[in-house]
Amino acid sequence: MNRKVLTILRGILIGLLIVGVVWLLQTIGIEQVREQVDRFGIWAPVVVFGLRFTSVIVPVLPGTAYAVLAGGLFGFWQGLALVALADLASCTFNFWVARRYGRGWVERFVGERFMEKVDRLGQQHLERNFFLMMGFLMTGLFDFVAYAIGLTQIRWQSYLVALLVSIAIAKPLWVAAGAGIFEGSRLLLGFALLAAFGIGIVTAVVRRSAKQGG
Repeated sequence: MNRKVLTILRGILIGLLIVGVVWLLQTIGIEQVREQVDRFGIWAPVVVFGLRFTSVIVPVLPGTAYAVLAGGLFGFWQGLALVALADLASCTFNFWVARRYGRGWVERFVGERFMEKVDRLGQQHLERNFFLMMGFLMTGLFDFVAYAIGLTQIRWQSYLVALLVSIAIAKPLWVAAGAGIFEGSRLLLGFALLAAFGIGIVTAVVRRSAKQGG
């Protein structure tokens, strides 16, 4: 099974997870679900945090559905805080593992099939272009990018700044989508659509710049 097929299957799985989450919450009722979530107290956000964190350090697992779920269960602001903290912790972990233990340990987390993607991202001369690095962190490849950057000579301070900016810009997208769907908010859905359009443009520009640089 080649890399393109795996990428397509991963995208399909993300779509199915999102549809499944939406269908479940709409069928049961978001208020009833939130009441059940409230009964779990602190454990509910801890579980969602853990799922999102794991999906980033093991990039084969799709994490988009968990961002949508966070927005639906906890609302936009609480959901965004949860996803942002999970991504900050997991991407920092990815960078640290790559920097501390090298390529061998990275391969244990991403798998041999996806290691080529990490290597290709690491060859984009991200250490020479801060904005290109930040742009890559805003795309759906951010989990692989965190590993790839750790294998370069980029200073961790520069990486942290790029990561924080990318989280602030890109992460509200799926959280807003989840909150908008489950709360019936046209404003949040409109924001999510505009953000998706903007991220799409950023992704296209980043990929074009990477090809020209390569």
